[in-house]
Amino acid sequence: MTLIRYVLFVFLSCFLGSHSHAQVRIDSLFPVRGFCIAAPQPRQLDAFIKFIDEELAPRQVNTLILRIDYGYQFDSHPELRDSVALSKREVKRLVKTCQKHNIRIIPQINLLGHQSWASKISNLLKVYPQFDETPQVQLPSTYVWPNADGLYCKSYCPLHPDVHGVVFALMDEICDVFETDAFHAGMDEVFYIGHDKCPRCSGRDKADLFAGEVNEIRNHLALKNRKLWIWGDRLIDGKTTGIGMWEGSFNNTYRAIDLIAKDVMICDWHYERPDQTAVYFATKGLSVITCPWRKPNFAVTQTQDMLRFRNSVTPVMKERFQGMMQTVWSGAGPFLDEFYGVKVNPEAGNDTATNCFKAMFSELKKLSESN
Repeated sequence: MTLIRYVLFVFLSCFLGSHSHAQVRIDSLFPVRGFCIAAPQPRQLDAFIKFIDEELAPRQVNTLILRIDYGYQFDSHPELRDSVALSKREVKRLVKTCQKHNIRIIPQINLLGHQSWASKISNLLKVYPQFDETPQVQLPSTYVWPNADGLYCKSYCPLHPDVHGVVFALMDEICDVFETDAFHAGMDEVFYIGHDKCPRCSGRDKADLFAGEVNEIRNHLALKNRKLWIWGDRLIDGKTTGIGMWEGSFNNTYRAIDLIAKDVMICDWHYERPDQTAVYFATKGLSVITCPWRKPNFAVTQTQDMLRFRNSVTPVMKERFQGMMQTVWSGAGPFLDEFYGVKVNPEAGNDTATNCFKAMFSELKKLSESN
């Protein structure tokens, strides 16, 4: 071996060994380092792939949740496609990019709740209005909250005999095309459930209904060894904790926490305070990820809390505190515009998803290097 080759060999060995050690270290501290955003539209695909390559991968993001809903060209139910939707070929570009960086990609379709937004009905209830839990509630031309109907977002009826035949076909297809071992079903902010005018659900326990739907989805995914992820707000008692009706439940679904399968991954989001409910989920036997949005200081606190939880509990409990995930509640296009300074909202000040994202992953890096 020549001197030059020897020096190169030593350099690469040291570099790769250091890199491997750093990777093992951050994996041991924060098993999940996630990013959640709406899937890009086809015209945004190149820019989003560039973002994965240049921003997510260097920050050691290892989980990407893409909110798909009906933005894919489904073959199983083409009637549910959005007018602008990703093709199979475009999805495979995303899959290949994530595989290159060892990023686990998880698609999301909102199930149960969030079947409308403001004055717009979702594709599922538009095409299959018979699935509507509250068909008597009409969407107003101008939406305001609060309103006499208690309408936030519509839900499908979990006991309708035909609903799962449709949504499970969508789930299977989207999981297949993304080559994934997990699926995110949303299931947050479900206000309409067990409605007293529903011929199937009226009079039934809302916790039983919610848990039944979670377990139904979970069991279907398990047939192909896939795991279910959901948002955690409906499993928190919003009244007793004072957390409120958005980040917690006021309609008694919170008791479902004792009825759902223990292998469901909980994405625990808190955006106005860094509430430490991850401890609650872990003590109930559930794995949990803490999810900030637009408050950088809270994201730093929540990241520190997650590490503290993992370091201060039994080995059994430790494995339930799975890590952190930045959430973005805009389309991919507006987020990328904000991130790259193309279009910035000066009124937002420091409280933006971009700044929160940077702060959270800076703190992850700092903690991984100092622990």
